[in-house]
Amino acid sequence: MKHLTSKLHIGRREFLSVSTAAMSVAATGAMPKFAFGAEKTVKIGFLAPLTGAVAAWGKPGLDGCKIWADWVNAAGGIKVGGDSYKVEFIGYDNEYDPGKARAGAAKLIKEDGVKFIMMLGGDTWPGVQPLAEKEGMMVSTLLPSDLTPDTKTLIAPCEVHPIYNVTGVEWLAENKPDARKAVICAQDDALGKPSVATYLAAFEAAGIEVIDDPLFFDPATTDFAPVMTRLLSKSPDILCLDTCYADYVHPLCEQAFQQGFKGTMISCTADFYPKIIEKTSKEFMEGFIFQFPDFDDPALNDPRVNFAKPNEFYAEYAKRYGEAEWGAVSWEYASIMDLWADAAGKAGTVEPGDVLVAMKSGGKGKHAFGDADWWGKELFGIDNALVGNWPVVVIENGKAVIKEYRSIPAWWDKHKDLMIKHFTALGQMWAQRG
Repeated sequence: MKHLTSKLHIGRREFLSVSTAAMSVAATGAMPKFAFGAEKTVKIGFLAPLTGAVAAWGKPGLDGCKIWADWVNAAGGIKVGGDSYKVEFIGYDNEYDPGKARAGAAKLIKEDGVKFIMMLGGDTWPGVQPLAEKEGMMVSTLLPSDLTPDTKTLIAPCEVHPIYNVTGVEWLAENKPDARKAVICAQDDALGKPSVATYLAAFEAAGIEVIDDPLFFDPATTDFAPVMTRLLSKSPDILCLDTCYADYVHPLCEQAFQQGFKGTMISCTADFYPKIIEKTSKEFMEGFIFQFPDFDDPALNDPRVNFAKPNEFYAEYAKRYGEAEWGAVSWEYASIMDLWADAAGKAGTVEPGDVLVAMKSGGKGKHAFGDADWWGKELFGIDNALVGNWPVVVIENGKAVIKEYRSIPAWWDKHKDLMIKHFTALGQMWAQRG
């Protein structure tokens, strides 16, 4: 399966788009004077959980966007047509509640006048969808499983959750061939179910046996000892924590440690993993496989990576918020803003409909981890997900390390029937969710 692997070599490049060039200049301290028209401000809505159990996939992203805005604004803003625009983020805490998300969308659109809304998605998207469609508001989600043929203004331009999880399983199968039996757990919600379907497909494609039915636990669960006891009762080689929230991954890892698990762990995320190491041990977390790198990783300086100055971004984030607070979404919403700024520049306007057309023009886009295609019709009913390569990350000696970048489309071309089979079995195909 080596032909599926895109190993990247360390290198550097200059980023030429308006937004990324501005970030690079600001990061170095050089402040050019742009000959733009009168300065204006464009407001961007950030509608995500900032408190509660899912806050780890909201608040760190808003923190990252503050860095993005500071760098871009300090460099003169975004050039759109003959004007320069400063960027202002308007945050709204939806607490991962559909009703609060709906109220937040109404405020952001009708009162604040935002031109684009970024969301985590999942259970909160249905509360926003009717208003977004009525107002023609472009909205981004980190969960392509929100997409259907009716969600024409909804895009997934960064995270292809849960499809990228196949890359971690594929790497595991090739590099740990003795690990052949897996168990899976997840919270029973709009993030857990499609992710379980993805892991089931990936394990089947890799010839790894899932030795028990996936364990779906109530999102209100606080005692994870019985969950882990059930999982380990089957004596698995592989413990898959699916797309569990950070508030679940941490106690699940603690329980696996306390109950003596010695095999391989794989998860979509390992947010704030230094804190997990503190509660378990460096040796226990050695070899933990997940999908989200620290941005001080030198592999991110490859010329095909489209995120400007990732190492400097990570250093600034650590300086402002603490290195231990870096998580899966710390960079993701900022990378979406790179795409948005580039599209607004091409469109010559910040109006949502025009920016959306410009962003999808040509069917390709500059994803954070390389050039990618607008994709998704076979699985989601619409090509509104930007899909290409994704990193496989492994904890080694207490630190997250990018092992490889792997092609999601290459896996899909070979195994899409398995993905569709498992999505259908769990009721996750777009027609089933309608």
